[in-house]
Amino acid sequence: MAVRGWFIIPKYYAHSRGDPPRLEYQPLDEHLLNTAKMAEKFAKNVGAKQLGYWAGILHDIGKYTFEFQSYLVEQKTHRGPDHSSAGAVFSLKLCELLAIPLAGHHAGLADLVDLQQRLKNKTQEPLIANAIQIAKQELDILQSIPTLGKHIPAHVRTRVASLEFFVRMLFSCLVDADYSDTESFCNPHKYLSRRFMEDSIQSLFDVFISSYLKKFGSVESTDLNNARKEIFDFCLKAASEKPGIFRLTVPTGGGKTLASMGFALLHALKNDLDRVIVAIPYTSIIEQTVDVYRSIFGYDKVLEHHSAVEVVSDDCKLPIWLAADNWDARIIVTTTVQLFESLFSNRPSKCRKNHNIANSVLILDEVQTLPLHLLSPILDVLQELVDYYRTTVVLCTATQPALDDSPYLKGLKNIKEIIPDPDKYFSILKRVDYQIVAQHEKWSWSRVAKEMRKYQQCMVVVNTKKDALKLLDCIRDEVPLHLSTLMCGAHRRKTLTEVKRRLDADLPCYLVATQVVEAGVNLDFPVVMRAVGPLDRIVQAAGRCNREGKLKDVDGCL
Repeated sequence: MAVRGWFIIPKYYAHSRGDPPRLEYQPLDEHLLNTAKMAEKFAKNVGAKQLGYWAGILHDIGKYTFEFQSYLVEQKTHRGPDHSSAGAVFSLKLCELLAIPLAGHHAGLADLVDLQQRLKNKTQEPLIANAIQIAKQELDILQSIPTLGKHIPAHVRTRVASLEFFVRMLFSCLVDADYSDTESFCNPHKYLSRRFMEDSIQSLFDVFISSYLKKFGSVESTDLNNARKEIFDFCLKAASEKPGIFRLTVPTGGGKTLASMGFALLHALKNDLDRVIVAIPYTSIIEQTVDVYRSIFGYDKVLEHHSAVEVVSDDCKLPIWLAADNWDARIIVTTTVQLFESLFSNRPSKCRKNHNIANSVLILDEVQTLPLHLLSPILDVLQELVDYYRTTVVLCTATQPALDDSPYLKGLKNIKEIIPDPDKYFSILKRVDYQIVAQHEKWSWSRVAKEMRKYQQCMVVVNTKKDALKLLDCIRDEVPLHLSTLMCGAHRRKTLTEVKRRLDADLPCYLVATQVVEAGVNLDFPVVMRAVGPLDRIVQAAGRCNREGKLKDVDGCL
């Protein structure tokens, strides 16, 4: 028992729950040990098992103070005394690298130079010194800490970028373990609602194959269907390869969504990987892709995580929604922005999921959309994941960018082709003809509307939302449909459903859209017009024309 003035501490605590006077407390030593065991488990996949364990033990030793315990009981303010610095200061003599995630497990990762100066000043503070002294008295385990520096992986010692990424991964392990154990005490109902990936990769693959065979096992033998089957078979064959970087080059309409998932699940199964992460550039594609996957696996087997996702609260959907915190799910569909913001972030909530990207299959859909001004760091972190964190990366698109390592680009190394001869399938699946119109004159929006009316069904893809609204004003009498990011996800889904209904029923259908339809959106118009833009965008727009190859001699993209 510790006494200071009127304040008596029978035991040191980490957290409290409930409302005064019926507060319940979690013992601090229990929280530290729980966090250590969990962080050790998480850190196994990032090559930092021992460092993860000791990060968990040390992260909250700053709570061994009268000041923090008083704050915990009285709860007069929302922000208590500094409790992150003590563990960081203590770790400086053990492994300087460990101090970075320890100091930032609440506020976020700091610049190393600034952190070193800050911790140097903290070593002189009585509060920090007292916390370390009490921690040593309360925790016998602090008397026998091993030399931690030797547990730093070799590649981390020789490359600055590897060191920075390794610290971020270790930080992720600590933050997720800390948050998870805190949640288990403070909000046990929420914590117990998590499913923690109860489905195996084997069971998901079995469901996937069963669904695929049921839908495509006895389809009509056409050039298109035969090509799709060959592409799918190549994906399953390539799945036996060791983890690495793969290129899946499939023309639009070639069954890329299912073929890539077939590869990913079987590859994960054969290489003992934990999950499949599908990163897509546009929310419009995500909505459709998620619908496809959930129709196969079920709603609660696919985590959809991006800024536009609808928050669900009913109990049957709660577990998969909670998995958005740390991506503790087998199948995740997210945005490219969400993925790379997390990988490069310094914030605990963003970084929490990063350790679960290790030991996974990462499908980068429509990879040609990666931003050029960020290409170098993106490719660097992808190579890091592949080389040192047992991650397989799949570059998936109909229009592959040149991302190989070369004299002009520090790109990706040893990329393996999943489809041996992709050009063959571009010839087989050629379904449109391209015409360049208005070469010598600029069409007005009323002229575009007039050209649309020549056809019963036509889609026009423009470059901006402003242009889309101008064109819509010119064709109001035809009851056109509109698709852009001016609409929320639910409205886009509703519009796509209506477009497909009109197309399937051979009803008049005029659609004005922005680039949201150019990649991954399953539409099948007989005629598509595209405003002048980059060649890859024009090719993608043409992929929404005669998608099933049922029409002959079609003017695919005007």
